[in-house]
Amino acid sequence: RVLWLFLKKKTNLFSDKIRFLHFAPELFFYKRFKKMQNLEYLSADLRSPRAMEKIDMENIQYPDNSFDAIISSHVLEHVHSDITAMKELFRVQKPGGWSIHLVPIVYSRSTTLEDPAIKTPDKRTLYYGCFDHKRAYGTDYGSRLESAGFRVEIIKAKEFCTRQEILDMG
Repeated sequence: RVLWLFLKKKTNLFSDKIRFLHFAPELFFYKRFKKMQNLEYLSADLRSPRAMEKIDMENIQYPDNSFDAIISSHVLEHVHSDITAMKELFRVQKPGGWSIHLVPIVYSRSTTLEDPAIKTPDKRTLYYGCFDHKRAYGTDYGSRLESAGFRVEIIKAKEFCTRQEILDMG
């Protein structure tokens, strides 16, 4: 819900002609984005039936500078190499474009926890919080994105939402 408000208030997604790549399309967003006449919308996933194309985030089959905007929500914690995926995302984003890559962050951790020896669903749940996660991000998440080329800006909900909107959005 807050992402929707952010997109409406702080981006050009609803006004400009945009080539838009959306990983792991949520039903709410997918339905709306597909109808938007200003978007050249492409949903992507490895398994989702809402994916218009099956795309491996670690090996995106599009040329450099293909998309004006990219969104991925809770995908990077699932991929084998998030740094490889981040570099691919940066590669296909046009200069001057923007992207949003949401992940769960453990704010009590300064560094991301990832250990290839943690393989079983039980151990992944114990260490990463979910059976299919491959890492638990710490507050170094922005630095990881920057290492792939992104310029990171942290924007808090209170910077673009009223107090009432924050309460309404839960």
